[in-house]
Amino acid sequence: MLLQPINANFWGRLYAISRDIILCLFIVTISACSYHKKSAVEIPASNAKTPPNILLILSDDHAWNDYGFMGHDIVQTPSLDKLAAEGVTFKRGYVPTSLCRPSLATIATGYYAFQHGITGNDPSRELPGGKGGEIYEKQRAEIIAKIDKVATLPQLLKQKGYVSFQSGKWWEGSYKRGGFDQGMTRGFPEKGGRHGDDGLKIGREGLSQVTNFIDRSSAENKPFLVWYAPFLPHAPHNPPTRILKKYLDKHLPISIAKYYAMIEWFDETNGQLFAHLEKKGLKDNTLIVYVSDNGWVSNPTKTGYFLPQSKQSPGESGVRTPIMFSLPSKLNAQMRPELVSSVDIVPTILGAAGIDVPNDLPSKNLFAAMQNETSIDRNTIFGEGFAHDMDDLNDPESTLLYRWVIEGQWKLILSYDGKNVSYQQYHTGDLTGPRLYNLLADEHENNNMAKQHPDLVKRLSAKLVDWYPLTTRKILQK
Repeated sequence: MLLQPINANFWGRLYAISRDIILCLFIVTISACSYHKKSAVEIPASNAKTPPNILLILSDDHAWNDYGFMGHDIVQTPSLDKLAAEGVTFKRGYVPTSLCRPSLATIATGYYAFQHGITGNDPSRELPGGKGGEIYEKQRAEIIAKIDKVATLPQLLKQKGYVSFQSGKWWEGSYKRGGFDQGMTRGFPEKGGRHGDDGLKIGREGLSQVTNFIDRSSAENKPFLVWYAPFLPHAPHNPPTRILKKYLDKHLPISIAKYYAMIEWFDETNGQLFAHLEKKGLKDNTLIVYVSDNGWVSNPTKTGYFLPQSKQSPGESGVRTPIMFSLPSKLNAQMRPELVSSVDIVPTILGAAGIDVPNDLPSKNLFAAMQNETSIDRNTIFGEGFAHDMDDLNDPESTLLYRWVIEGQWKLILSYDGKNVSYQQYHTGDLTGPRLYNLLADEHENNNMAKQHPDLVKRLSAKLVDWYPLTTRKILQK
């Protein structure tokens, strides 16, 4: 068969087809480039190679077992229950000191109270001129100045570009005094500046200051730290009627019903914050840390008052708290049995942020153990308790009332002869001789086994001396 000559119409059609193919390829290429460029802009924060955001949540005067996930059969904490189920939960967590100001200073710095020097809430009310007098106010300023001598978490995070926001309880002057970039507390000597002033509105009067800060920081692509320390469930116990009604229906004493309702109100605010993070696509790359500043046992006959051997006490109802860490992008859900302490929070947050932990911090970075799901190389933690009012501002021993050590299941409490000019009625049952408890068998510390195990008391007492030796205080023996 002979080939026919190719005419001009054929070449015209071939040119048109080629032109259309080239045009389509060009359009596809441009579209692909536009897609990749758009994806780079819209990549969720959880996938970006940036340090995790930090939401540090502190409840205030909250007993260690008053949560659904800790086994309470009345109080409702669905938001914290969900956090416990999704994150890494240490049910045997502790704060070294069961008084709010020194406890918060430890959480903010990673140092024990005897190290940062903020051992009590206020100067001594026995100073010449009394509370509010010239010397008293001068000493208030001197106590606040102690925060200037140690690095705080907001200051340490700045090296990775973090911006920070303070809300809620804050004793150490203005939020700026703690190294926060923004905040709510004006601080002493401003009116009402004892422990939070305007900051104490957070949670009780909405969350917009916190959520607005989160939105601004996210829009600027900056990692953030939020200090969320609402005045909850702390007295005044004045929960919304809609929540209180649930507990009144259970025929509880009114003081306990109000306290339980305050816990649920606090939990509700956490749920609102968690929902906001999720809505903004920030949850996967936000490290949520939870701890309570100290414990609480409600007085069943007097609303807003606590019983001895809880707040200010070295007992479990004073110092024990669940401690939780949640970072969905890096941490699997885990219920951990180990002992941990609030002194571990600062180094663990620094570890999550990829920041070197200062060598002089006395605590542990737990992040690698949580991420790798390996055991924590430690079976001993320590704590100390001081009088509510500080005496010699430069000598922490002056008001030392207790020290305690937990090793495995054993807890030893030693009491001391420090000066105590206030709240004496809450300490009479604790200022006794050595107390030894097997916490795994007796978590409510009903059976003092010190006399049955004198060698164990001696060995654990030596651990307290190794932790730090005392120069003036004496151990109470009876």
